[in-house]
Amino acid sequence: MIKRKLLGQHFLNSKSIAEFIVKEAEISKNDVVFEIGTGPGILIPLMCENAQKVISVDTDEKLIKKARSNFSQFNNLTLKSGDGFKQKDTFSIFVSNLPYSKSKDAIEWLAQNSFSHGIIMVQKEFAEKLLATSKNRRAVSIIATYTLDIKKISVVGKNNFSPPPKVDSVVLKISKKTTLDKKLISLINDLFSYRRKTVKNILKQFNKQSTIEKRIDDLSGDEIVNLAKQILKK
Repeated sequence: MIKRKLLGQHFLNSKSIAEFIVKEAEISKNDVVFEIGTGPGILIPLMCENAQKVISVDTDEKLIKKARSNFSQFNNLTLKSGDGFKQKDTFSIFVSNLPYSKSKDAIEWLAQNSFSHGIIMVQKEFAEKLLATSKNRRAVSIIATYTLDIKKISVVGKNNFSPPPKVDSVVLKISKKTTLDKKLISLINDLFSYRRKTVKNILKQFNKQSTIEKRIDDLSGDEIVNLAKQILKK
């Protein structure tokens, strides 16, 4: 359990919240559901009842072995041990109670993948960061809101997890708008290290020219992505 705490992983133990998550995921018999973070498998039977196929991945091989034993009755379930962000599966719905330490990586991974929609549970602070506007934005805010429609649908108290985290969580419904490739994502992250500089001076760093005197904080999300695209253009 100490290891899980270090990873920032807290297992959902509320059946009613699990039911709410799966209901909001709107899973049909045509859907392939991809879950990162199998944990004790509280969502698995609920997802398998509705989906064509469920793929669930966890880094902890012991949890996967336990899930194989507990859920052997589901022939539409595939369980894998390893890094979910390195899997190449095709899916239509993404569901995850994201490990707090991996939330940023997850958003960047989702930005690169094609799918229909999903439900993610994240730390309340991280949800606020994703939905931040103006000077409170981070690179991950731009990447998230450019590639995803994000809707906050519920707050989940810390007592619904084992071990309980220090903060509450938020359930977000996401729908895919578009994708960004890895190079663009990396560059958007880099641009935020220049956020105090003007666009004109930022572009100088990349041997490009501009007369724009605005700073990163003065640009819209679309303008920041377009700036990154302009820099990458040969």
